[in-house]
Amino acid sequence: MEIGICVHPAKAAGLPGDAFDFIEVFVQNFLVPEKDEAEFKPNLDAARSAIKPVTSANGFLPTDLKCVGPDVDEARLMRYAETAFRRAEQVGIKIIVFGSGGARTVPEGYPMEQAMDDFSRLLSRLGPIAQRHGVMLVVEPLNKAECNFINSLAEGAEAVERANHPNVQLLADYYHMLRENEPASEVVRFGKIIKHAHVAELSGRGFPGKSREDFRPFFQALAQANYKGRVAIECTWGDIGLELESSARYLREQMAG
Repeated sequence: MEIGICVHPAKAAGLPGDAFDFIEVFVQNFLVPEKDEAEFKPNLDAARSAIKPVTSANGFLPTDLKCVGPDVDEARLMRYAETAFRRAEQVGIKIIVFGSGGARTVPEGYPMEQAMDDFSRLLSRLGPIAQRHGVMLVVEPLNKAECNFINSLAEGAEAVERANHPNVQLLADYYHMLRENEPASEVVRFGKIIKHAHVAELSGRGFPGKSREDFRPFFQALAQANYKGRVAIECTWGDIGLELESSARYLREQMAG
């Protein structure tokens, strides 16, 4: 499995290239879907000259662009998605992560079943746009401290199954799983639709190896599920330049079991 880091390509230039395989960017400030082409071009240039390929992106929707509840602006959502996926194709991004806890939070009093209907319907509309641009949209379950909707792989899988589109799949984030006491065996259960993964230590969302936490159950489950995708480190760094090499080495040791 390839290891990636979440960083702007310009900031990756001085990092040890043998420590990671790909870069994951932030949709909102890198693909800037609601900005004009002139604002996007420097980021596109940075991606094309980056030390490693930019193959994935997270942070899909801003907080004010609601995707469930009574205040959904579908026209804006579709414009946003079309631009995001088109620019992702220009960069070479293959995976866009749909976490977006603020945009996805269900308003108080709004029925959860209706929220699942809203979200699944949106995913079914986004799937064909993503497919047209060669992008896979992956639903990221988040812990309850960050969002009150889709907090487990099972709930994420339900949304994916309802959407019923090959370009809408699932992400497994071990940090969120640990926060929710979700067993690694759930990765095996839903392995067929898991197409991307994130890792960080439970303690302070630290970088792998900081507290020597055990990632082996997660990687063993991914192997059992015959997972062939990438793993991005999405964590809090102190000094990434000093910490990346040891972190990546620790993670590869954990992958090897």
